[in-house]
Amino acid sequence: MTDTSTKTATKTSTKAGTKTPLTLLGLGAMGTALARTWLAAGHPLTVWNRTPAKAAALAAEGAAVAASPAEAVAASGLIVVCLLDHASVGSALEGLDLTGKDLVDLTTGTPADGRARAAWARERGARFLDGGIMGTPSMIGAPAAGGYVFYSGSTALFEEHRSTLEVPAGARFVGSDPGHAALHDVALLSAMTGLFAGISHAYALIEGEDVSPKDLAPLLAEWLGAMGFFAGAAAERLVSGDFTTGVESNLAMQVAASTTYLRTAAEQGVSTELISPYLDLMQERLAADPAAHAGEDTAGAITLLRRR
Repeated sequence: MTDTSTKTATKTSTKAGTKTPLTLLGLGAMGTALARTWLAAGHPLTVWNRTPAKAAALAAEGAAVAASPAEAVAASGLIVVCLLDHASVGSALEGLDLTGKDLVDLTTGTPADGRARAAWARERGARFLDGGIMGTPSMIGAPAAGGYVFYSGSTALFEEHRSTLEVPAGARFVGSDPGHAALHDVALLSAMTGLFAGISHAYALIEGEDVSPKDLAPLLAEWLGAMGFFAGAAAERLVSGDFTTGVESNLAMQVAASTTYLRTAAEQGVSTELISPYLDLMQERLAADPAAHAGEDTAGAITLLRRR
């Protein structure tokens, strides 16, 4: 099947006043939230879940409940999957006729998972999009909450079904490489994890002191927001390879300052396990060639990660 083929279900859905029918496999917290937004928007929706009881509430809201994945897939041209993991997607779809189908996988996975599933779908005559959901179930169907989904893979599929995919949350296409949605997803979540680690360390430092976490919270949010410039600044330096021009807080100064962070943690009886890896990375960069790296921006330490 070519990427530009047109399907009967899509032709029908483009008529004025009609909505694209679709099938959703997986009714966990996220799948249920997705289902409800499509139903509320008037899309004919067929659902399937390994535990049938989870579909009961959606049936009352207008969803057609399929007894099996095969029945669910046969019901629509557009198939959305939101299951536990990559293996469960393969288990649910194995042996089914996907010829002419459009498969969108919103299951959390790695870039390799996305690329493997895309090849698997192509072999079975389906177009494919991988997706990475940037949000929680409560953010689905709530535009003001800021949630969105990264998509990558078939450009034609994305453009054809964009209006449907944008119903639950914003849709951001990040390229034809089917691994790039997961790559963007995990890159952002990894940054979030580091942020949460730093916040956790900050709260641990004040425990037992006459400082309320509620008083520290707005100060943390304000300060971390002000430091958000580092994302763009580091990107510029990584692309240009220039880690020294216009540096205000150089690597030597940051390494020296880090001893204060470590001494304070020791005085407060707090483990440094959440911040030590980053401090160690800066120290390693400086120690490798003090004369060359002392005046650098700390973004230079990023280059060490790819060599490990």
